[in-house]
Amino acid sequence: MKQLLITFATTVLLFSCAGRGSNGEQETNRPNVVFIVVDDLNNTLGCYGHPVVQTPHVDRLAEEGILFENAHCNYAVCNPSRSSFLSGLYPETIGILDNRVALQSVIDDRITMPALFRQNGYYTMSLGKVFHTNAEKHNDFSAWDEILGFGTTETGKKGESRNMSDGELKWCWWQAAEGDDMDQPDGQLAAKAVEFINGEHDKPFFLAVGFHKPHDPFIAPAKYFDLYPLEDCTPPALPEGWEPPYAHTLPNQTDIFNEFTEQDKREFLRSYYACTSFMDAQVGKVVEALETSGLMENTLIVFFGDHGYHLGEHNWWNKVTIYEKGTNAPFIISGPLTGKQGVRSEAMFEFVDIYPTLAEFAGLDSVPSHLEGESFAEVIADPSLPFRSEVRAVVNRGPMLGRTVKNAAWRYTEWDNGERGNELYDQVNDPVEYINLADDKDYTEVVQEMRELLYAE
Repeated sequence: MKQLLITFATTVLLFSCAGRGSNGEQETNRPNVVFIVVDDLNNTLGCYGHPVVQTPHVDRLAEEGILFENAHCNYAVCNPSRSSFLSGLYPETIGILDNRVALQSVIDDRITMPALFRQNGYYTMSLGKVFHTNAEKHNDFSAWDEILGFGTTETGKKGESRNMSDGELKWCWWQAAEGDDMDQPDGQLAAKAVEFINGEHDKPFFLAVGFHKPHDPFIAPAKYFDLYPLEDCTPPALPEGWEPPYAHTLPNQTDIFNEFTEQDKREFLRSYYACTSFMDAQVGKVVEALETSGLMENTLIVFFGDHGYHLGEHNWWNKVTIYEKGTNAPFIISGPLTGKQGVRSEAMFEFVDIYPTLAEFAGLDSVPSHLEGESFAEVIADPSLPFRSEVRAVVNRGPMLGRTVKNAAWRYTEWDNGERGNELYDQVNDPVEYINLADDKDYTEVVQEMRELLYAE
């Protein structure tokens, strides 16, 4: 088992309410936070109504907390999304619009969310993929007391596999791996999370767990593939004759997906489903440890996908879009501290709102004034409340940007400030967004209203 360990011995700045009581035991007035971010996870979950995918442990989180229907990332790619919600800044503000720009090249002295928890006396641990990578340039080493990363065992590298694009796309392959959960990185990090939870704690903790699956390549122990016969993996049907409005509406791999056979599509779905169930099993281990250790009563669990993901909608099998399937992601807040069970909230919010929300919920001091998000802690207290009336996202297409704004009725998108086209979708009657109404004269006023909203300060 490979294991990367970076332990920081620097002195943590302690505030007066940093988490120690007079007897040295952990104070109970500061909640622990278990922050679970899952790579490339969309709403393909039982609790979000999927009829096939088996996710009993994530479903239980929803049953014991609040499931949010309208959580939206600000950029549907790993590095821009994570850098944004961990800094509390929009992608264009922080200047990260792809997976190449490193956080440390742009962050300056701005305090990231885990760093603020650490400055407030929390013990902070990063397991797996939390920031874009564990490399110093993409991470915030000042934020963590410990950073741990894991690797696949030799056994876990073996097993039946296939590239569904006949090798055209290097990432597009699955493997029903030999071995068990512990032969895969996500199984190892779940075990480490359990070990940490069961250890001694003299201060509150912020435990960030970054599960990598269902991110490609789609590798999971074979038993999870066995859950999904191919005949149960039904690809979505496209409207007859549908084509994307512009060549740049989708990234530049659409020609390859046009060649996907029915078998390819079903194998893609099976492998994504298998990896999702594998991840779900690891979540179950973390939650069980919180329960058996007695820490659940004072722990807030935050579970979400870092952005959305297309599984054949728009004939696209990936991320990097500003459609609903790209920006909308699962988001659940769970545990006794929520005071809620099985509640669903329709409140709309952006991922840039996560940082100020958790800072308020935990009662952190010295919250940076430059944060661009807004706290929706009041929605945790009363999930029936509305929050944002609209959300925004951006995507980079080489020499231009696509920007989108969505409210309850419409999604409006502009490419290159409208110079390279625009798109308008009816969110009520066309929720998967296949019919572009931007050029329909009957919707001229709607386009103008949404355009003003897109560029509103």
